[in-house]
Amino acid sequence: MGKSAIVLEGGSLRCMFSAGVTDVMMEQGIEYDGLFGVSAGALTGVNFVSRQIGRTAKINLDFVNDKRYLGVRNLIFHKSIFNFDFLFNEVSDTLLPLDRKAFHQSPCRYTAVSTSCLTGKPVYSEKETSSDIYAAIRASASMPLLSPMVLVEGVPCLDGGISVAIPYQKAIEEGYDKIVVVTTREHGFRKPQVSRPMARMYARYYGKYPNLVRCLVDVPRMYAKELDEIDRLEAQGKLFVIRPPKPVTVSHTEKDTKKLQALYEEGQATCRRQLEELIAYLET
Repeated sequence: MGKSAIVLEGGSLRCMFSAGVTDVMMEQGIEYDGLFGVSAGALTGVNFVSRQIGRTAKINLDFVNDKRYLGVRNLIFHKSIFNFDFLFNEVSDTLLPLDRKAFHQSPCRYTAVSTSCLTGKPVYSEKETSSDIYAAIRASASMPLLSPMVLVEGVPCLDGGISVAIPYQKAIEEGYDKIVVVTTREHGFRKPQVSRPMARMYARYYGKYPNLVRCLVDVPRMYAKELDEIDRLEAQGKLFVIRPPKPVTVSHTEKDTKKLQALYEEGQATCRRQLEELIAYLET
């Protein structure tokens, strides 16, 4: 019998769509042999592997307007717009506990994807082999300019989406023959080219990391290439893709909980509509 994997795109608070999708999968008892998560997809993936239905959505809905979790104040005191110390400690240990035992004991191979600031290449960290998988997850979700670099096995890293937004190819290379991709953008979406002022800002801010700067400027082209290939593989039946049915208007630092709740419910509804096809794809 073949191996199955789920691949979760990032997108900061747009992960509410993925949270809705994965919660329905958990409700239906759908499991995978492997999970590859990028940025917010890595955070969402933790709760999928620990089988904690609703935890991703509840964290974002309960704390998005809590200055301890998200805000400019955190940039001043923690050098990150999202306070990961609060998320991985107080939230995960006390307020909305993460079932760390279930996460680590799950047979699902969990992989968080970050980007090496030295090479501009993706870094794949598995929970079974990483010396600190939570540092790798933190690095995966650390947005450029808005978060500090995080050491992953001694290598300074940032957001996985800088080098690979949707790591379906890694899943293929590792021998998974049933691959489900969950995106956080609608079909046909493409990122605009990086403006010259932004490119100069990257160059000035990350001057010691030229490979990272080149990668940051190249993100739109790389992302478009990935999406074109996903379309091709989906048409061939080699990937099963779940994506938002309409343009997503939730921003990276969205504070409107009604919009976040609506996106979560859209993820649930979209997964339910595709559920029969999804199960048939996985069982074929």
